[in-house]
Amino acid sequence: MAIKKFGSAEWNGGLKDGKGKVSLESGAMDAHPYGFNTRFEGVKGTNPEELIGAAHAACFTMALSKALGDEGYTAENLETKAIVSLDKAGDGFEISGIELQLKGKASGADEAKFKEIAEQAKAGCPVSKALKAVPISLTVNYG
Repeated sequence: MAIKKFGSAEWNGGLKDGKGKVSLESGAMDAHPYGFNTRFEGVKGTNPEELIGAAHAACFTMALSKALGDEGYTAENLETKAIVSLDKAGDGFEISGIELQLKGKASGADEAKFKEIAEQAKAGCPVSKALKAVPISLTVNYG
């Protein structure tokens, strides 16, 4: 049986003057503001790209923890930032890439093994799979 989770959005008004609210099923984010200004003008609020980044970072980091455990290692600390690039493309925009920046260490794993397992986790993470149309890179800072 599939596990199903949801996020929802509401929008009122035009693209540039409109305002939206985004919510998560868990309630961790409820009616949080988003809009053209939060996406393109640096106004406080959220935007789709940072939500995708947060989801990807969380999924990848969990997948890495599992992959390390499967190899007999224990994550001491894993910190991931997912940088989502939004670029102009024709008349609109597109997500042109995601850069996962990982800082971490695992008990007993040397840097080469850690990086190898991190690459496997990047490929196997469900969010990476969902975003496979987008180039996803990984940089690792071990230690």
